[in-house]
Amino acid sequence: MDTSPLEDRLTRLEDIEAIRQLKARYCEICDDNHDPELIVSVFAEDAIWEARGIGHAEGHEAIRTLFRKFQQSISFSQHMTMNPRIEVNGERATGVWYFFGPFTMRKGNRAVWQAARYHEEYVKQAGDWKISHLKVAGPAVSADYQTGWAR
Repeated sequence: MDTSPLEDRLTRLEDIEAIRQLKARYCEICDDNHDPELIVSVFAEDAIWEARGIGHAEGHEAIRTLFRKFQQSISFSQHMTMNPRIEVNGERATGVWYFFGPFTMRKGNRAVWQAARYHEEYVKQAGDWKISHLKVAGPAVSADYQTGWAR
């Protein structure tokens, strides 16, 4: 009996679950004070992190620098990602995640809700999945806690 189709399916499912865990780890690090040293553990060495109006970083050192800025501007965050669509193609994969979460900004102790989508690319390196490109994309919406979504 040829088990390779079954093995391929199992590998694909294991890869999808590993990517889900990678995203959960990313969110955990963000919500634990955007630790610039830990955050690079989920990214490939030459990875890109980008979001229009927020920042753009290429490579571990630039990502660390960006996350240090996040530490200075964000006092609280709760990343909630959901509805993932993950496609695996060998040692590469893509994912789209919906994001929703409350943030408190240090400047003015301002509270906001944010909603967006993560468009991501992943690469499997030495058996571990890493984010190779993370793009925060529309619809990017922000709302103040007091005034709500309608402005």
